[in-house]
Amino acid sequence: MDTITLTDSHFLFILQLASPALPVGAYSYSEGLETLVENGIISHQDTLKHWLTSELRYGAIRLEAAVMLRAVESARISDLERLCYWNRWLSAARETQELRNSSWQMGRSLGQLLGKIQPQLLPNINIVGNPCNYAIAFGIAVAHWQINLQAALLAYLHSWATNLITAGVKLIPLGQTAGQELLLDLQPLFSATVQEILVLENDQLGCCSWGLSLASMQHETQYTRLFRS
Repeated sequence: MDTITLTDSHFLFILQLASPALPVGAYSYSEGLETLVENGIISHQDTLKHWLTSELRYGAIRLEAAVMLRAVESARISDLERLCYWNRWLSAARETQELRNSSWQMGRSLGQLLGKIQPQLLPNINIVGNPCNYAIAFGIAVAHWQINLQAALLAYLHSWATNLITAGVKLIPLGQTAGQELLLDLQPLFSATVQEILVLENDQLGCCSWGLSLASMQHETQYTRLFRS
């Protein structure tokens, strides 16, 4: 368990890092959700909740968050070789071009932003280089700002879900109230998922994301698209 206390300053850091207003382009990605809505697989609040619940329990977001955690731990002890290893590992784990490109684009944008607002981070960012996955850049910032690991994981998962729910509100469409109800309903699962991720060993890293992969591959050739993935 992380012994770092979540002070007011740390809390404000993680709010800024996970904010939808952070200019990394997250709003332009739906992670295959656009295809699922187009095909009628997701058509209302309950089916969107089922998809997000399955992703949190078994999908790629768990793997991504677990690698983010390892990036934090590597950056905290300045093990830059290990940091680069996990960046390569996560790139190799991406199953489609769209998912890989979205992670790289967001990672590059976050790295550039951090380099401007926190120049002390430039050595780590430059060591990882380009492409840098979003989870790795996020982890570098978490380590630098000494944010509690549990809080960082909760913020990471919450930010991911907020982005997809926002996409669902536009695509299905859903009302804004329904989107907020859904986000509230997922709170217990966020907490449970974080506790599971915190104790995952390296040889337990894996996911069941074939549904996401198929949706992402179909999205590459979808005729009408609002989102980049």
